[in-house]
Amino acid sequence: MITPWRVVKDCVLLHISLVPKSSVDLVEGIIEGPTGCVLRVKVRALPDKGKANQAVLHLLSKWLKIPKSSFELTSGARSKLKTIKISGDLQEILKKLETALKLGLG
Repeated sequence: MITPWRVVKDCVLLHISLVPKSSVDLVEGIIEGPTGCVLRVKVRALPDKGKANQAVLHLLSKWLKIPKSSFELTSGARSKLKTIKISGDLQEILKKLETALKLGLG
């Protein structure tokens, strides 16, 4: 299975395509982006002063049931294509990502 994440050293890097100003906060699914496979995420927040970036970190934290402090935006602060670093127990993070995708998104 092709995934929108990769493991590096002590973390997981998750590649997302963010859709701000959506009518709903939602992890929509895996799509093919210009640089490869990405997770498409929609948030209601506006892309103003980092509000959409904070909203996506909050949504991913709820979706994966991982503390928000484990997430860090590492690239794409002003872009729709973003890379998010997830720190913690790698096996647990990978298990939660795979389970969330298998059970359905949202």
